[in-house]
Amino acid sequence: MTKTARFYKIEMLIRQRGSVSFAQLIEALEVSPATLKRDLEYLRDQLGAPIVYDRDSNGYRFAEAAAGASAWRGEKHQLPGLWFSERELYSLLMAHQLLAGLDADGTLNRHLQPLLDRIHELLGPGGETDAQALMKRVKIISALRRPVPPEGFERMGEALMRRCRLHMRYLTRARGEVSEREVSPQRLVHYKNTWYLDAWCHSRERLLRFALDAVQEAHVLPARAKDVSMRQVQAEMDAGYGIFAGGIRQVAVLCFSPQAAPWISREEWHPEQQGRWLDDGSWELTLPYVDQTELVMDLLRQGEQVRVLAPPSLQAAVQHRLAAALAVYR
Repeated sequence: MTKTARFYKIEMLIRQRGSVSFAQLIEALEVSPATLKRDLEYLRDQLGAPIVYDRDSNGYRFAEAAAGASAWRGEKHQLPGLWFSERELYSLLMAHQLLAGLDADGTLNRHLQPLLDRIHELLGPGGETDAQALMKRVKIISALRRPVPPEGFERMGEALMRRCRLHMRYLTRARGEVSEREVSPQRLVHYKNTWYLDAWCHSRERLLRFALDAVQEAHVLPARAKDVSMRQVQAEMDAGYGIFAGGIRQVAVLCFSPQAAPWISREEWHPEQQGRWLDDGSWELTLPYVDQTELVMDLLRQGEQVRVLAPPSLQAAVQHRLAAALAVYR
């Protein structure tokens, strides 16, 4: 039985029986007296469990609240985090590493540090060594990351959770223009190592997606944010391919070579995609898109391993980009 499981069982036995003797705990846990003493000390000193020895019953019980203190009894006491097994705690550490990989500037990590400290505490001295080794063996590689200033990210999160509007100066890179915007944040989106904000733009009177690294200034306003149903947000912002939203929905039909097919057949390019094997071992992939920009970029990465079957406009766009790339080397 793991140490975490023993803690949970001690707490459960005391709650169920009211008072449990030292001998009964040893029998139930199947540990040595020295181990049980260390467990009881750790529960009291490190986890704040109000366990006391009762001479009258010759057993351990939860202490009652002192006179005048807020009314609670030991049977209502919950030991924090004990519903996590050691395996679950290690899984939480791996999840922490994943979050750290998304968090180049330490914005999220700073707020999650108390949770990380608590996990190390629950694992104990030996577990902490294992935890540090585990975290060294989980590596997140985030290429082409566009960092977001911590202050801006925190203001976005604050406005999102408090349901307040934001005033921001935003750079539209395609036009090289900086504009003043008042928006109602709806959700944060992390896509390909970059953070975006889906928000209702009050000047355009519609949902738009903003890259957080293009926000030059942001201030939380006292005005209440406009609430847009998540169903509408998903319908308008998630219908296309990749990060681009809005526009007329079209369907792309792609054919991947037999060499690329074993990998592509296992990839998700879009939640609504459909695929099928062709007789020659190639993979035909059908998926929706509303803006061809990002889809063309991803197809160019596949080089000669993919051919666009439809629509003609997407075929022409890929052909034009390939010809332009070839011209650079002539």
